[in-house]
Amino acid sequence: MDQKKKILVLGGTGYLGQHLLVRFSVEIKQQQQKYDLAFTHYSTPPQSLINEISPSIAFHVDLQTGQGLDSIATTFGKPDVIVNCAALSVPRVCETDPTAAMAINVPSSVVKWLSNFDESVLLIHLSTDQVYEGAKSFYKEEEETFPVNVYGKSKVAAEQFISANCSNYAILRSSIIYGPQTISPIAKSLPIQWIDSVLLKGAEVEFFHDEFRCPVFIKDVVDVILTLSKKWISDKKQMKLLLNVGGPDRLSRLQMAEAVATVRGYNTSLLKPVSASSVNRGVNSPADISMDISKLSQTLGIKPTPYLDGVRLTLDATPHS
Repeated sequence: MDQKKKILVLGGTGYLGQHLLVRFSVEIKQQQQKYDLAFTHYSTPPQSLINEISPSIAFHVDLQTGQGLDSIATTFGKPDVIVNCAALSVPRVCETDPTAAMAINVPSSVVKWLSNFDESVLLIHLSTDQVYEGAKSFYKEEEETFPVNVYGKSKVAAEQFISANCSNYAILRSSIIYGPQTISPIAKSLPIQWIDSVLLKGAEVEFFHDEFRCPVFIKDVVDVILTLSKKWISDKKQMKLLLNVGGPDRLSRLQMAEAVATVRGYNTSLLKPVSASSVNRGVNSPADISMDISKLSQTLGIKPTPYLDGVRLTLDATPHS
């Protein structure tokens, strides 16, 4: 009898998806866990990723329509855990195309597909801190959501849809995720690497002093997902969980940049504080969506990496041009 548990990562070629697949693959190769691994992609998966996470199965899936999902059940079988990393996550893009934002970010096709199986499947879904209004500090999970942009609204709609239609789920409200580049570099600019690249030029750069987040190190997000997956596989107890997943530090955009400058030894006088209201980004952005992460620590025993330590780890893996 095949004892291997099946893990399916939706959006496996994105930033979180790649890091997650590599980590699952490491556990398989070290024989710490017996998993069968599969992932979905919309465009052709990069060969470097496939080589790194072999053996795994890649499936082409259109998550807006659900086309391609049925072939997963036929070829791979019923997953034990599904991790949904797929999203339209650039707020400005969501603002210009709200229909696409809702279609992609609300996983209705996935949830409908899940209804074909029994209740022994866990859906781990990535949400966002942008479900909060941004009018206070350290939001708790039970506080009312009040998003100020289409991206946040689409994520609230997703949370509501999942909680109403899924038997077992874990919704993770993630802050800005930062860390080293992926095996196959993604086109989207990464926060620490972008700050590093602009400060390296030696010119003055403006950063918001009044917009606050709790940036979270990629390894910590992966740890949360692995811990939840293992907990589900070992316990098989009903799970309906909502967690804030942020780092331990409430930081302004300016403070995030100052940490990079400190680690790299750049001249901090190049960093110019400005108000977020002074720039028109084409989308409303919440001012302070820092999160209380005490539930994360209490539930899973995970203590996220301090930001300065995470910056050092990220830059250690980033060549200094």
